[in-house]
Amino acid sequence: MPRPSPAQLAYGSVTVVCSTLAMLLLSQTRSGGWIVVIVCTALALGLFVAVTAPTAHANLRRRRAAGTAARAASGAASPSPARAEALPRHTAAPSATPAGMASRR
Repeated sequence: MPRPSPAQLAYGSVTVVCSTLAMLLLSQTRSGGWIVVIVCTALALGLFVAVTAPTAHANLRRRRAAGTAARAASGAASPSPARAEALPRHTAAPSATPAGMASRR
């Protein structure tokens, strides 16, 4: 089994601490048994986040790369700066009052 990356350790640790505090504050429990249940739940949640977070990021990168490759293959590249300058620009600012409202007083 590969070693966890620093990002995985950080994601998991932050999840455990924050979820434990949130569940303890929201439940307002004083019983030792329920505290153990909350801590175990937080540890399981932290493990789940640590294992799945980098996988989700890698999937997102793969989707972006596939989309870029598909766009490049179809020839639909992003507009160049010269093409962006050719687009019409609106020079007049929109009026503050709607048409017909200026005559009413």
